Amino acid sequence: MTIQPPNPPIGLDGIPAAETALSHVDGLKGELIIAGAPVASLAGRVSFEGLLARLWGLAGVEAATEDEVRSCLAEARLRAHMRLPQLLAASAGLPIVDAFRPALAALGPELGLAPEAVAVGAAPVIAAALVRRAAENQEPVRPDPKLGHAADALRMLRGEPASAAEAAALDAYLVTVADHGMNASTFAARVVASTQANMFAAVTAGYCALTGPLHGGAPEPVLEMLDAIGTPERIAPFVDAALARGERLMGFGHRIYRVRDPRADVLKREVEKLASNRADLTFAAKVEAYAREALRRKNPDRALETNVEFFTAILLDALRIPRAAFTPVFAVARTAGWTAHAIEQSRRGRLLRPSSIYIGPMPADGER
Repeated sequence: MTIQPPNPPIGLDGIPAAETALSHVDGLKGELIIAGAPVASLAGRVSFEGLLARLWGLAGVEAATEDEVRSCLAEARLRAHMRLPQLLAASAGLPIVDAFRPALAALGPELGLAPEAVAVGAAPVIAAALVRRAAENQEPVRPDPKLGHAADALRMLRGEPASAAEAAALDAYLVTVADHGMNASTFAARVVASTQANMFAAVTAGYCALTGPLHGGAPEPVLEMLDAIGTPERIAPFVDAALARGERLMGFGHRIYRVRDPRADVLKREVEKLASNRADLTFAAKVEAYAREALRRKNPDRALETNVEFFTAILLDALRIPRAAFTPVFAVARTAGWTAHAIEQSRRGRLLRPSSIYIGPMPADGER
């Protein structure tokens, strides 16, 4: 009798696909390390530009200072603004989340700028222009090179300067979600980069994966759920009824984390600083507390804890960013990780080409 070896996990679960110096996720411990540091020690202490300098350096780019990265991104924002008519030409009539894709794909080399800086710098310019076009065809706001990336992104999105607290909150968000191990969009970017395609193809592939509802599309439904609940007295009936129907509670549970998503606490801290804006933190906290309790009752062997999307939704809403722009704003942050991973993978010089298990029909003996 021939003993067949066990099949590997379907979906590449737990299968290492690359070696990386950029970030590490330990789902059992609830730990996220980015550029050698726990995420909680980065957000609010290291700027987005500072984190980019670290990530690009670890990926193999010649070391650059935080100020040098800030200057490169400022120049990239200005050049993207000048090219907006070309970047947005193929996206007329598309919703913001879909229009961002062809604009990203239309990026190309810029003289004197590294492609990774072009991609990261252009992302908020494109997102803001799409938001303003959707709001009665308002003109895009010209970038201000004197501002940091987060402050300028918020200013372009809203058409008015952000307060220091608001800019700091968005900067902390960009840092918190800049990279997250070998997630689906990062893997997509690395696969494309492994073919030696250019940076813009790799980043566009990452964004395409991000738009899928199983990856980057959860923050908007969190707000829709909070809207549907409406008042504190409706929390228990709403949550209990949803769980009885077998529905998912948006903002709870994660494919990787078996305990609380460490990014949730980082963003909760930032939301608390903005409670005077639009964030009804008391109501959100009551929803979170009851939902966690109900999920523990329903799944005593594995409680589904709060994930990053729950407080992402509340934070971005408090910053008056339209819900339709949540996914592109996520991409504004994640371009940091995508570009670094694309550089790292490209330097490996090896094509990513996994195998598959064939389960289709086989030809008859005479047909071989």
